[in-house]
Amino acid sequence: MSGPVSHVFHFASAASPADYLRWPIQTLDVGSQGTRNALELAENKGARLVLASTSEVYGDPLEHPQAESYWGNVNPIGPRSVYDEAKRFGEALTAAFRESRGADTAIVRIFNTYGPRMRPDDGRAIPTFIRQALAGEALTVTGDGSQTRSICYVDDTIRGILALALSDHPGPVNIGSPYELSMADLALLIIELTGSRSRLRFIERPVDDPAVRRPDIGLAKEVLGWEPEVPVKEGLRRTIEWCAREPLPARSA
Repeated sequence: MSGPVSHVFHFASAASPADYLRWPIQTLDVGSQGTRNALELAENKGARLVLASTSEVYGDPLEHPQAESYWGNVNPIGPRSVYDEAKRFGEALTAAFRESRGADTAIVRIFNTYGPRMRPDDGRAIPTFIRQALAGEALTVTGDGSQTRSICYVDDTIRGILALALSDHPGPVNIGSPYELSMADLALLIIELTGSRSRLRFIERPVDDPAVRRPDIGLAKEVLGWEPEVPVKEGLRRTIEWCAREPLPARSA
């Protein structure tokens, strides 16, 4: 690559369970060799490397909410491990480059970002619920729906990432919303906001699906002056409006 580079953002990875379960080796490759390639590019250019990690490094957490000091509870050979461990290895490699070679690096742990331009068929909860509600289908909630997530609108996530990139903090830093809600409540909220007549349909819960998820964002507030600003209902309305303008994917026979 010719010319000067100030920052390298390594965000390459399948993030949807449907995708990383379809491409397990490729997901591990991009978290390992892909991270090394990005680190070496940044090192050669004298650039700051920003690694997109994930709340999934905390696994099915035994501490709640999750602070950056928590080491996590991850099944290293479970079906989700191809994503979880790829990100955990990426963090370890990034930290090693920083400690042993003086690389300028930052690690951001992203929590459940949503917003316009998500694929409606990517398998994640929000686009799936919106697609089903707009089509008048039952919303498929896994387990009993009591498991929680903390969802953060994409604009807020990007602000946090850029704030970290432009700082000198190495991370890891949690970027996410502390607003926590159950999957059943999220589905009902989307039904309300779409004006749909859909109902809930409960299906089997995936293996190793985390029971809870909520970031402690104290560090992001302290070192970046960052916290989310877009209310959940407003972010969901924007997302629903975008999805409603897009053609729904054809259903397979």
